[in-house]
Amino acid sequence: MEPGTPRPPSQVFLNVGGKKYATTIDTLTQREPDSMLATIFSGQHTVFTDDKTGMIFIDRDGKHFRHILNWLRDGIIPMLQDSDYQELIREAEYYQLLGLVENINASMCNRKDEDTPVVELTELTRKEVIQIIQSEKVRFRGVNLSGLDLSKLDLSYVDFSYACIQKTNFSRANLNKAKFGDAEAGGSIFEDANLRECELIGADLHQAKLDRANLQSANLQDACLTQSSLCEADLRSAHLQSAKFTGANLQGANLEGANLKGAKLNGANLQGANLQRAYLREVDLRDSQLDGAKLGGANLLGVIR
Repeated sequence: MEPGTPRPPSQVFLNVGGKKYATTIDTLTQREPDSMLATIFSGQHTVFTDDKTGMIFIDRDGKHFRHILNWLRDGIIPMLQDSDYQELIREAEYYQLLGLVENINASMCNRKDEDTPVVELTELTRKEVIQIIQSEKVRFRGVNLSGLDLSKLDLSYVDFSYACIQKTNFSRANLNKAKFGDAEAGGSIFEDANLRECELIGADLHQAKLDRANLQSANLQDACLTQSSLCEADLRSAHLQSAKFTGANLQGANLEGANLKGAKLNGANLQGANLQRAYLREVDLRDSQLDGAKLGGANLLGVIR
């Protein structure tokens, strides 16, 4: 292009954390029209461009932005290690690219783990659990662990899918990346537990105690948390689509950047909660308490009040 020649109006030059990218307005806005990027570049907001370089600066790690652009261009997700996928998910969540997040999670769930040992027993004691978790990876799918004291144990990566863990004590346990899909966990205790990046899709956690639990980037889509307690819980960037929080206590909880699309928060206590940049589209907030809640940058389109 000759010096001084006007650039096509749809062309965009980005500096993402020091890495430079060139794309178009159409790429940034068409595939995910509800995303932060689409909102910023839709023409509804003033975008500041560096007078010297002609670039728009985004203060994020630019390592994975090429994958963001490839998704927006072609709907393709890359083949990455799980640790890199988690980094990409964090970036996609920041830009509110919900389609990309869902596709990455689906890809990770489809990965088969044939070497994972399966526990065939239907009921176990705490002592037996401790003996079994000496293995590198363990599955307790469908096992009955109700009422056990499993507090303070290292249960990271353990698969509790479909297990019966009602009124089980997991307080202060390390459950990093554990799986609780469709588990029956009503009345269980997870206070001060590490549930970071856990999978709790469809889990029944009614009346569970999760005060001060670390649930960063956990997936609680379609989970039931009615009448549960999550005071000061860390739910940053958690996946809470269509989750049921009716009557739940989320006072002081950190939900920054969480995806709550279609969630039921009617009658919930959200006093002092951090909901900045949360995706609250079509959320039911009727009769909820929002005194002191932070809602800066939250997507409130279609909220029910």
